[in-house]
Amino acid sequence: MKVSFYNLGCKVNFAEISQIQKQFEEMGAEIVEFGKPCDTVVINTCSVTNMADADCRKIIRRALRLNPNAFVAVIGCYAQLRPNEIAQIEGVDVILGTKYKFDLPILFDRFEKQSKPKIFVSELDENLPYHFAVSVDNESRTRIVLKIQDGCDYPCSYCTIPLARGRSRSLPFEILKQKVQELNDTEYEEVVISGINVGEYKDQSGKTFVDVVRFIEDFKPKQRYRISSIEPNKLKKEIVDTIAKSKIFCPHFHIPLQSGSPEILRAMRRRYTKDYYQELILSIKSKIPHCGIGVDVITGFPGETDEHFEQTYEFLLNLPITYLHVFTYSERDWTPAAAMTDKVPHHIRKERTNVLRKLSSLKRYEFMRSQIGKSFTVIPEEFLDEKMVWRGWTENYIRVEFSASQNLQNRRVLVSLEKIQGETVWSRLLE
Repeated sequence: MKVSFYNLGCKVNFAEISQIQKQFEEMGAEIVEFGKPCDTVVINTCSVTNMADADCRKIIRRALRLNPNAFVAVIGCYAQLRPNEIAQIEGVDVILGTKYKFDLPILFDRFEKQSKPKIFVSELDENLPYHFAVSVDNESRTRIVLKIQDGCDYPCSYCTIPLARGRSRSLPFEILKQKVQELNDTEYEEVVISGINVGEYKDQSGKTFVDVVRFIEDFKPKQRYRISSIEPNKLKKEIVDTIAKSKIFCPHFHIPLQSGSPEILRAMRRRYTKDYYQELILSIKSKIPHCGIGVDVITGFPGETDEHFEQTYEFLLNLPITYLHVFTYSERDWTPAAAMTDKVPHHIRKERTNVLRKLSSLKRYEFMRSQIGKSFTVIPEEFLDEKMVWRGWTENYIRVEFSASQNLQNRRVLVSLEKIQGETVWSRLLE
């Protein structure tokens, strides 16, 4: 049987689809590239925005056009939230929600076209299991994502993730230690610690994310470790202090803000204040001056006036951050924000998004300029044949290019940052 996979969404989704792919490989299936002739197609979906839902529908229809006789399985967050919407797409054979997405090889003995789609979606109760997942994160197979947490208990007024993913749950600490030790025996150069709300990590023994960071630091693995997006209220002082002194952890954080307006933050039901966020960023930069800091922001939340947006813009302009991930607010059914009045017109939402994306480019340029002349460690990830150069990321998340022989892959090298070229920095190999 030939099987192809398509993943939409976050690093956790990517890790999970990789785990499901392993299940099929163990059954003896041949994995083929999406779009190539195959017998089965598995599509892992995202539902974080209306645009994500639309992208899912496009991919499902594309899969059906390319392989009209293939068994088509749609799994993941969009499947959990809108199974009946997916079932209306003619040709879909099975829809698996969060509880069942790892059971596809168990639920079907033969992957044959169905007369109508079978739906396996249930409410996400307290007994929802934790599924371990790990995946390669780049084509050169130098970086891997380690999922240690799933789900979310936060009541943010705009978000459907708790409905799609269920309660927060974590990989048991003893198994986590074992996985870190196993990864230490591989050829990977970087491990990204990931989760839906990774800072909420807490296993049944009471171990928290602080314990995870301390264990990895004390274990001294040969890989460098990078923390994926972490909520500001969960980025504890102990974590920052550990990373400030660490030779294992990358000096790079991605910390969601969402709004620089105190009023909008309260309406969003975020678990921190504007002042707390500012103190956190300033504290990080005082301890780790070269630290790269990414920020999530939402534009056009209900009730966001020009004054609120100006507060956000000025706040971000004056913060020593590196780049922004800007999201245009979209109404999500079943969320409190969807019922709020005083909607921001769509064209204004887009205008504000474009303004913040320009600010992001400015911030990234300023940060790169501040690092010129300094030396960093880079994992060569991609060799550009046409330019005869390598491309990779520094530990503080600057994309660089440098000239070197083609046999550098799978080992870290030291480079000096010399010249900004668009969104990359031309660098000189030092060793």
